[in-house]
Amino acid sequence: VAVTGAGVVMTVLDSVRGQAWIFQQAGRDGGAWRGVRLAMPDMMSIHIVDADRESGRAFLSVSGFLTPSQLWLVDCVGGSARKIMELPPQFDAAGLEVGQFWAVSADGTRIPYFLVHRRGMKPDGTNPTLLTAYGGFQVASVPDYNPVVGRLWLERGGVYAVANIRGGGEFGPAWHEAGRTVHRQRVFDDFAAVARDLMARGVTTPARLAIRGRSNGGLLMGVEFTQHPELWGAVIIGVPLLDMEHFETMAAGASWVGEYGSMDEPAQRAFLQRISPLRALRAGVRYPEPFIFTSTRDDRVGPVHARRFAAKLQALGVPFLYYEDVEGGHSGTVNAREIAHERALEAVYLSRLMAPAGQ
Repeated sequence: VAVTGAGVVMTVLDSVRGQAWIFQQAGRDGGAWRGVRLAMPDMMSIHIVDADRESGRAFLSVSGFLTPSQLWLVDCVGGSARKIMELPPQFDAAGLEVGQFWAVSADGTRIPYFLVHRRGMKPDGTNPTLLTAYGGFQVASVPDYNPVVGRLWLERGGVYAVANIRGGGEFGPAWHEAGRTVHRQRVFDDFAAVARDLMARGVTTPARLAIRGRSNGGLLMGVEFTQHPELWGAVIIGVPLLDMEHFETMAAGASWVGEYGSMDEPAQRAFLQRISPLRALRAGVRYPEPFIFTSTRDDRVGPVHARRFAAKLQALGVPFLYYEDVEGGHSGTVNAREIAHERALEAVYLSRLMAPAGQ
C-alpha cells in the first residue's frame, strides 16, 4: 500500500495473480471510497516501488515467468498505468505461454499451480517437466522471471510448473496455518496432488517428472522422495532440512519451532518422527537417483542434514549425487563462477534424466 496526494495505490494477489488498484475518497469530508483496478498484464507479480504524495503518481515493478522486470508509472488522477521501462530478456520466450490450473489435494482442497510450456504442447505424457514449490513460512511462490530456468530448461523444450501449496502465503495467514507444525502433511499432500494432476492432464509421467526445492523446499523434496518415490524421475534437494528429529539442535533450527514443531511436545514429536526424511529411508525401496547439494558454511540449516541423508543412502546402496559448496552460505555463493557451476550441475543432471524423447 502507498499513499499519494490523489489516492491510495494497493497491490494484491488474487488467486496468486498480481493486481494493482487505486482507491480514492469522494470529497474531502469522509466520503465513500471508490476502487479502480488498473489495466495491467495478467499472471504477473506486481509490487509498489515508490509513490509521490504531491504528484499523485506511483511506480510499480511488474514481472512474470516470461516477462523480465518492468517499471510502470501509475497516474492516480487519471486512473491509469503505463509501462515506462523494462529490462532486456535473457532467454527466448517466443512460442511459450503461461497457464494456471488447479489440483485437488487429499482433503479436497483446491491447489493452484502455474504451468509454463510451448504453445501446442501435446498431452501425450512425453514432456520433460520440472515442478517446484516452497510451502512454508507464509512465503508466496509468485510468478518470477528466472533466466536460468528459461535458458537451460524452457528453451530446450522443458515444461516448468510452480505449485502454490499450503504453508505459503498465497492466500493469507490461514493458508500458512493450514500447513504449520502437525498439519504439515497437508503441504506434502498438496504437492503430490499437483504432480498427479500434471499426469492426469497428460503433461508428463513419473519418468519425465523432476522436482526441485531448497531450504524449506528441500525438506519438501526429502519428504516427497521418501513418501512417493514412484512419482519422480529426478529429485533436486537443495540446502535441506532432512533430520527433523534433531533440527532444533542444528544451526538456526531452534528458531523454527513455531513452523515445524518441537521434539519436546509429544504430538509434535510423533509427527516430526513420522515425516523426517532421514528416518523414513528404507531398504528395498526403489528410489529415483537424487541430486543433493549443500554448503559447508551454511549457518542457517547447516550441511549436516544433507551429509546424514547422503550417508544413509550410501549405507542402503541407493545411488545418489552429492555436491557441497565450500564457499557461500545458506543462500549460496556470491562468486559468479561458482553460481554458474552449480546451475550447470543441475542442468546436466536434469538433461541426463529428463531429456526429451529422441535426444
